[in-house]
Amino acid sequence: MTASSPFSILLVDDDPLVAEVLTRSARQNFPEALIQVRTSYAEAEAYVESLEGKGPKLILLDIDLKIGPDGFAFLAYLRNHPQARLLPVVMLSYYDETENVEKAFSMGASLFTRKPSVYSAWQAYVQQLRHYWFETITVPTVWFSKRATS
Repeated sequence: MTASSPFSILLVDDDPLVAEVLTRSARQNFPEALIQVRTSYAEAEAYVESLEGKGPKLILLDIDLKIGPDGFAFLAYLRNHPQARLLPVVMLSYYDETENVEKAFSMGASLFTRKPSVYSAWQAYVQQLRHYWFETITVPTVWFSKRATS
């Protein structure tokens, strides 16, 4: 990945503060990141279904979505989608309960991370995201095309 290449990230989280802090931290610490925010399962599913061409490089997914199905349901949707199944998914939660960690990995999550609780920790989190997902590893480019409906 070259330094000027955009790195599209889908954030699925219903907490507006998380979206704001993550987006602000990314502007400072991960300028290549283009963050698309969706606040519910329904919004995130509609986003994925609307994709045409290059999809996001990474999905940050909150487990505890308050409205509608939770993050685990969206992870299951992604893993059953013909194109989105290839996208890396980082599960987010304020709690790292063993049951949730095991469930996330058994369902195909790439990583499980605790959400930071202060802004400086969010900055460090975003720096780590950049270092690992943008600078260190190679993430597949996933191409989307509209699926024919029955």
